[in-house]
Amino acid sequence: MTTEEIIHLIKTDNLMKFYKSKEWLQLREEVLERDHYECQSCRRKGKYRRARNVHHIKEVKTHPHLALDKDNCESICIQCHNDEHKRLDKYIKQKKFVNEERW
Repeated sequence: MTTEEIIHLIKTDNLMKFYKSKEWLQLREEVLERDHYECQSCRRKGKYRRARNVHHIKEVKTHPHLALDKDNCESICIQCHNDEHKRLDKYIKQKKFVNEERW
């Protein structure tokens, strides 16, 4: 898959086609093996968690030329991946400050 094809998929809002491509699936497996299926984000915190995702350090939408660059990818667990993309923020209600004195 070429950079031009990836850019076209981004423009047509069809990036899932990239994530199903044989090039991505092969790279994904190589990255997981390279990182020994360990979450690199947890590892930096001195913890261990099994990685199930491969994360683009620089996002594909803004850096399509790095989409298939192994150095731009790292193995990451589902929780860290959700945190990285702030996917669960819309489901977590932010507590508003309430003055303890209610007049």
